[in-house]
Amino acid sequence: MAYLTPTTYLVRTTLLVCLAALLAGSVLADDPVYREQNQYPVLDEIRADRAAAQAVRDSVRAAVEAEYTATAEAKDEAARDLRVDWSKIKSPSAPSDFDALWHNPPTPQFYTGSCWAFCSVSFMESEAKRQTDVEIKLSEMWVVYWEYVEKCRAYLQSFGHTPLAQGSQDHGTTEIYRQYGAVPSESYPGVLNENGRHDHTPLMKELKGFLDWVLESDSWDEEQNLAYVRAILDKHMGQPPEDVQHQGRTYSPKAFLREVLGLSMDDYVSCVSRMDEPFYNQVLLDVEDNWRRKADYVNLPLHDFYEVIRHAVEDGYTVSIGGDNSEAGMDGKFDTAIVPEWDIPAKYIDQGSREFRIVNGTTGDDHGVHIVGMKKLGGRQWFLIKDSNRSSRLGEHQGYYFWDGDYIKLKMLSFMVHKDRLADIHN
Repeated sequence: MAYLTPTTYLVRTTLLVCLAALLAGSVLADDPVYREQNQYPVLDEIRADRAAAQAVRDSVRAAVEAEYTATAEAKDEAARDLRVDWSKIKSPSAPSDFDALWHNPPTPQFYTGSCWAFCSVSFMESEAKRQTDVEIKLSEMWVVYWEYVEKCRAYLQSFGHTPLAQGSQDHGTTEIYRQYGAVPSESYPGVLNENGRHDHTPLMKELKGFLDWVLESDSWDEEQNLAYVRAILDKHMGQPPEDVQHQGRTYSPKAFLREVLGLSMDDYVSCVSRMDEPFYNQVLLDVEDNWRRKADYVNLPLHDFYEVIRHAVEDGYTVSIGGDNSEAGMDGKFDTAIVPEWDIPAKYIDQGSREFRIVNGTTGDDHGVHIVGMKKLGGRQWFLIKDSNRSSRLGEHQGYYFWDGDYIKLKMLSFMVHKDRLADIHN
């Protein structure tokens, strides 16, 4: 028999014990276990101190912000506009003072930048009455709808380099009528709000968002994208009609323009008065709203520019006109616009002073209106202005202004009139 040494015996015994323990399911001392996380009270105290300090800073900042906000609000409430002392101006007292040319009552544009459509569509209504004795209210939103379509088309074709905004020029209406025809207002009101008030801010936000996505995604299928554009327009404005009913007959929009209104878009011309281009030439009106970049504006010296307007109204023609409406001499609360002597004396209103204001940006392409009458009073030539803007509803005569002729000379950039009115204009 072989005898085990003490060391061998100890090792063997230990192994047997461990084996027995494993077989019995015992846990070794270094096996992993779960326990609660360690806590660090000092760090908790630091965080609490930090939060308390931040709360103090927030409280101080809130107090400072509130003080500055209150100061700004008080300043705004106390602010006053520099205006004309109208008690010293002899001006017309009401639209009835004028031998007004035929026009429909003023229509508000509400929350849109579509004054160009309201003034030029109103102009076309007066032209239809003048030429064919048709009295009808036409749809401004029909023109706006299709102008948005064409703007989006240009945006896609230029890969985002043409303006995508609500503004345009008088020729927006002539171009849309030429391409799509015209419809009565009752056939296409172009508003889905129950209150009937136009608000194109959400519409433009959605259009811009979609076209920005097109730019980013390189999804340049023009017809598919324009179909989606029209879906957005339909959602906000309603779907335009394919045909219209008038006096028991059905017309396409183009036939309605031709057969009912009797208007040809080739009969209308736009004019400007600028020193940076030769007079009596056709030139570009270089403003953002001329997004088509049309260069067919007849450039007239200021004297001719004004006399065409004046003689047109004297002879029974209305005029669609656009320019600046942000002057201290224009006051909606008094329905009146003049150029006060403390701005520039009347004798100094000439080609140079007009050009200077265009170049330095104080005369801009702000707004379009419709001239529907004229009279002389208090040594001034006054024009009756039909306006769709909100400021024209601040005073007593909703939707009307009385403009002094000097305001037109100094502040209006362009006008549209029947081409007959330029027949005698030459270099």
